[in-house]
Amino acid sequence: MWWVVFFLILVSVMIHVLFWPTGIDPVAWTPPPAPKLTGVYARNNVLAGLARIPVGGKAPEDVAVDNLGNLIAGLVDGRIIRVQPDGSHLVTLTHTYGRPLGIVVDGTGRILIADANKGLLSLYPGQKPELLVNQYKAKPLLFTNHLDVTRDGLIYFTDTSTRFPLAHYTADILENRPNGRLFSYNPVSKQLYLLLEGLYFANGVALSADESFLLINETSRYRIRRYWLKGPRAGEDEIFIDNLPGFPDNLSRGPSGLFWCALVSPRKPEIDFVMPYPPLRRLIYRIPERLQPKATRYAFVLGLNEQGEVVHNLQDPTGAFGEVTGVVEHEGYLYLGSLVEEAIGRIKLPT
Repeated sequence: MWWVVFFLILVSVMIHVLFWPTGIDPVAWTPPPAPKLTGVYARNNVLAGLARIPVGGKAPEDVAVDNLGNLIAGLVDGRIIRVQPDGSHLVTLTHTYGRPLGIVVDGTGRILIADANKGLLSLYPGQKPELLVNQYKAKPLLFTNHLDVTRDGLIYFTDTSTRFPLAHYTADILENRPNGRLFSYNPVSKQLYLLLEGLYFANGVALSADESFLLINETSRYRIRRYWLKGPRAGEDEIFIDNLPGFPDNLSRGPSGLFWCALVSPRKPEIDFVMPYPPLRRLIYRIPERLQPKATRYAFVLGLNEQGEVVHNLQDPTGAFGEVTGVVEHEGYLYLGSLVEEAIGRIKLPT
């Protein structure tokens, strides 16, 4: 009889582990087969030779270029730093006391910051950061992530999740529900508008050259969505490119109109495997974070035209500069942000 008792105990433990509430409510999803690293995604080592620009701290998530050609980035400790492309004149501009993620500079030289913990911020060099908005309909924005700004100063930004803040971002990925949103904010009228909801881990944002549409990365679905701002389809959205070979993070647009997309990690077979099975994802969420699947140390950047075609495919399988989160083009060079490095990467724009 002892084995019957043991079996019943084992079953009870398994039921508890698999079905007891965990704080996430996963939905079953079967990802399409991951594309092989061939053809337009062929493995290469173009990024292996990039130079490093030290920033005096860890994880310059995103990189922007100000009106004087300086590089601006936000670090994991909350600092906003400025450094010249040759690595000289590194200074700390301010401290948000949060986690600055997306950064852009508008036409007036004002630095706009999507801070995951603080909300949407504005900064003029030499001054303290100003809070623009951190709530919608009296509820806090939990995970302000990335942004872009029009020539007229209208700001578009993502709120990654209505359920989980940055500290629990893996919960949103494992839950895989459409908790993300796209907003616009008018700094003159101080009006905040919800443009699009139902996004899967809403992340990077980039406006098209004519500002007729913008792109939004949906990290947990391996795709980029297009939202039309002007023309007969204004207010509509569609898939721009689907089934990417990695997790898309930040987006930017270069001077030629080309979009740059950072893939923070290639696809993880173990993540794709558990996606159709909510109980397994609950189990993964229960185990200590240090034992959960991690991003692969790999550098991966895509350049896309306005038709969603891959024009550039830049990689470094060795991950010497790993977990690339952002890319910005300036005067013939690409500047790369990272989730783990203490430097900005710099490499000549491929021809």
